[in-house]
Amino acid sequence: MNFPWNKKRKSAEVAKDRLRIAIMTDKKNDNYPFMEDLKKDIIDVVRKYIEVQDIDIKKECHGEFEALSIDVQVKEK
Repeated sequence: MNFPWNKKRKSAEVAKDRLRIAIMTDKKNDNYPFMEDLKKDIIDVVRKYIEVQDIDIKKECHGEFEALSIDVQVKEK
């Protein structure tokens, strides 16, 4: 029997999926002094566990919310 969870995926693909995150913040309160520290902490944690080629952090608007989107490009071995 073929189950989707039995299929093997490349570890870089799995890591990319796991590391694609969005942190939602309420747009009404635009003063977040911790945001730059949060970005730095996330980058430090990611680099602690995997070898990273590039990290791209963007702030995006989604209706009443802003999202901090973090895309991590993992180095292939």
